[in-house]
Amino acid sequence: MSTTAAKVAFMHNTGKVVVVGGGIGGLALGAGLRRRGCEVAVYDRDTDVTATGGYHITLDERAQTALRSLVEPEIMRRLLASGSALRLRERDVFRDHRGRVLGHGPDLRDSASIDVDRITLRTLLAEAVGDDLHLGRTVSGAEPGRVLFTDGTSTAAELVVGADGAHSVIARQLAGGPTSRPAGIIGFSGRTNVADLSEAGQWGPRSGFAIGPRASALYVGFLDPVGNTALDAPELRMSVTTGPTYIWGAMLAESAETEALRDLRGERLQAALLDRFRERGWAMLEVIERSAPETVAAFRFHAASIDAADLAPWPAGRVTALGDAVHATPPTAGQGAGAAIRDAAGLIEQLGSAAGLTEAVASFEADMRQRGSEVLTLGMHTVQRILAAP
Repeated sequence: MSTTAAKVAFMHNTGKVVVVGGGIGGLALGAGLRRRGCEVAVYDRDTDVTATGGYHITLDERAQTALRSLVEPEIMRRLLASGSALRLRERDVFRDHRGRVLGHGPDLRDSASIDVDRITLRTLLAEAVGDDLHLGRTVSGAEPGRVLFTDGTSTAAELVVGADGAHSVIARQLAGGPTSRPAGIIGFSGRTNVADLSEAGQWGPRSGFAIGPRASALYVGFLDPVGNTALDAPELRMSVTTGPTYIWGAMLAESAETEALRDLRGERLQAALLDRFRERGWAMLEVIERSAPETVAAFRFHAASIDAADLAPWPAGRVTALGDAVHATPPTAGQGAGAAIRDAAGLIEQLGSAAGLTEAVASFEADMRQRGSEVLTLGMHTVQRILAAP
């Protein structure tokens, strides 16, 4: 048997892979394994794949390349037809809290990156996983060779992969404690139709970012999968966003005051958030004022260590983890989902090239540590700038 054939045979004979978590990284891994004919099962506690934040994520060229190795070409075409191409929007703008322009980002005309609704991407990946996705199943833990569920049942697995987010049950068990900690910021997000804003309240066909007093910040992302589509194929479009939209993210330093906002919902949360920003002297708040209240949500930023040596601090074996379970990254990096997809592609590559399972996992985890550290460094740099604002 040739070396290449032996490697392919090894991958197909690794036995059943159980993926814990049906977010972007877990579904990407499940899709890639299924595409290669491997036995895989993805378990998630959600009962509906569309029951996720209705916001957007960015996939750069590296993430798209990884994704192409995981899903069929038709899935990629539908994704691109539902994505907003950064090359078609204007340069990002940086403002102060009063709305004054401080500068602009780089020219985006050569950018291969796209923005896509999280719901759209998760739906497409779930389709690629097919009936190997099992919803409504909550995992309580894992051991070599077996995954345990909260209902008392279990399932056998040759390899277990925790893709269950920043509060991962699997990674916590492996590490002997949490793999991330609060980053010091409470985030708030929402969606606003550009057409609902006055001309003065619009940021233009671009994304923008501003840092203000007392550790406050506002990111406004421009998303238009119709006018700025990455692939002009309307018959394939399935984006949640159907017109020019701002997906905004407001940030405040974590405190007893801001933590209390996490208990609010809808109009009450929207009003309280606006009050906090007005107290800090902010202008250009119409993008928050005109948001649909049901889209406004609050969440705490979590982050793992930026030191690669601190990530995945366990010996390689038949249980591992990826994505936010290992390198939880604040959204200020704009690369968290993309890094999880690259993790999935990296694990599959190692399973197809290493001589044995433990060796494959060890090589994968070494690469993931470096990838996670790189993305975390970017995200935490912005977090530190926000927290340092007087």
